[in-house]
Amino acid sequence: MIIIIKNKDTLLIDDFEFRCSIGKNGFNKKKLEGDLTTPKGKFDLGNIYYRSDRIQKPLSKLRSIPIKKNMGWCDDPNSKFYNKQIKIKKNLKIRYEKLYRKDNKYDLLILIKYNYKNPIKFKGSAIFLHLTKNYLPTKGCIALCEKDFLILAKLINKKTKIKIN
Repeated sequence: MIIIIKNKDTLLIDDFEFRCSIGKNGFNKKKLEGDLTTPKGKFDLGNIYYRSDRIQKPLSKLRSIPIKKNMGWCDDPNSKFYNKQIKIKKNLKIRYEKLYRKDNKYDLLILIKYNYKNPIKFKGSAIFLHLTKNYLPTKGCIALCEKDFLILAKLINKKTKIKIN
């Protein structure tokens, strides 16, 4: 099964067509850290993360991981943890994105394995499928409403790929 991002506001999977939003500056084959673009290409998916204090564990064949207060995602190109999940500690001297947020964007998220296996510095990090309530442009991720995200989560598995045109 493949998820297709057809254009800046349409995600296709199986017989479903969902509204989505992408990076503020559109798509880019040569994504760079902080350029507000969504990377073009075909990518594997990682685990599904969820806020267990807000949402029950989603039905999915992907491994589900509850988000804890000390979870982050390193977006610091100069760190050896670049584009990896990290544990936030008090004196951590690297840049990161908090996964446990006040807003609802990361109540559910799935890692898009862009620049993931052997990350190249400054090529981009923390590219997720996550939630939106208003379909405003993202910083490079792909965002869906919660209802559509939960349908998508039921359909996909470890072999599912995402194709971003």
